[in-house]
Amino acid sequence: MTGSAAHERDGKRFPAAEPVRLVDVVAYAEAAIVSRPLAKSESTKLVAFAFDEGQELSPHSAPFDAFVQVLEGDAAITVADKTVTARAGEVVLMPAKVPHSVRALSRMKMLLTMVGRKEEGEQR
Repeated sequence: MTGSAAHERDGKRFPAAEPVRLVDVVAYAEAAIVSRPLAKSESTKLVAFAFDEGQELSPHSAPFDAFVQVLEGDAAITVADKTVTARAGEVVLMPAKVPHSVRALSRMKMLLTMVGRKEEGEQR
């Protein structure tokens, strides 16, 4: 790859070879969850989220392993039947095809990293 690379989403550039404070790439909204896709390929997806206190992603599963890295605040993360509290600076693995959910115990920001490979016939 030559030149300056950057990912563009919603008209905003995510610069290559420049430090970016992840906690600053997405802003809170009252009584809402805000997401900002940062990168996507066949095998990887990065999305920054900002949750207002009490907001949650209901139980679901995904075809890829997913890592939640809490950037700010606290979250209750349920994987299968186990719920853990994750705080800023901590990471939780949510394995592929296992039901999971995320609930903000306080205003919370996180980076979701999905990694894996697309199996034949699966949509992403």
